[in-house]
This record gives sequence, C-alpha cells and structure tokens, in this order.
Amino acid sequence: MTSSRPMRADARRNREALLTAAREAFLGGEAEIQVEEIARRAGVAVGTLYRHFETREALVEEVYRDEVAKLCGAADEHLGRYAPEEALRRFLLLLVEHAAVSKGMAVALESIMATDSPVFDDARTQMAQALDRLLEAGVAAGTLREGVGGRTVLRALGAVCGMRATAGWKDEAVRITTIFFDGLRR
Repeated sequence: MTSSRPMRADARRNREALLTAAREAFLGGEAEIQVEEIARRAGVAVGTLYRHFETREALVEEVYRDEVAKLCGAADEHLGRYAPEEALRRFLLLLVEHAAVSKGMAVALESIMATDSPVFDDARTQMAQALDRLLEAGVAAGTLREGVGGRTVLRALGAVCGMRATAGWKDEAVRITTIFFDGLRR
C-alpha cells in the first residue's frame, strides 16, 4: 500500500494479520498456499489481502523483508546488551537460525527470484551493514580483528548455510560458525 495517508487502525491490524498468517504458512513449509487460504487464516476477505498486496509475490516479499528487518534489528539490540564480541557471536548464530527458518520459505521465495525484485539485494545489504556495525564495535573494543567487512562475513556464512539440503546441516553450520567466529577474534 503506497498511500501517503496514515493507515487506519483496522487496516493496520488486517495487514498485520495477513503478514502473520503468511509468515506462519511460508515458514511452516506451506510454500504453495493459496492467497484465499491466507486471507481466511487472517480472518479477512481476499479483497482485503489484495488491497494491501497487489500480488502473491508482493506478500511473499513483504514477509521476507519483515524477517530480514527483525534479524538486522537484533544486531543493534545485541550491541546494547552485550560486549561487541559476544554481540557478534550471537548474531552469527542468529544468521544460521535465519537460514534454517528461511529454508521453509525458500520455495515461496522462488516465485520472486525470476522477477526484477530488489528484495534479495536489499536483504544482503542490510545484513552486511548489521555485520559491519558489530565488527566495527569489536574492532573499537580491541576484541575483533581489523580488515574484515560485513560482506565477507556474510559470504562465508552463505557458503556454510548453503549446505541446508544435507541432513544435520544446522548442527554442522553452528560448529563451523563457531570456528569462523574464533578466527575473527584478536
């Protein structure tokens, strides 16, 4: 919805209900769920869904954007609660968890891969920037090595999380991420 007027409270609630229903379905592995079923689970008419999201792909994109925004927001939350080194360690493990949860959404995301959607580039940029903030804080605190950027860390984790198709990948990804984290420490 691209209106410049603020959204009414009931419209905001409907939108959130739609996003919640879609998120639960996609992350639960129901990648082929029909928009009518998402609307039904959200307790709204399908026309309400289309007022908020012009296409099914727009709904998938918004669910993914929300997930990435929550993930990246955790970086700043961790910096506010933990020492930079611990904040980075926890965030790296959250990235692995994000990959595990996103596995259920991967099929739904395939529907937008063929489009010109910038959603994946935007997500990678946001994640790299979150990692940059964590790395910079660790360098400033003297606990993390210099010269490593968020994009590099994200690429390394992308390779680790690319093993998602194999059994037991998550436990192995956590072990590899722990070794990788140790290499970032001073």
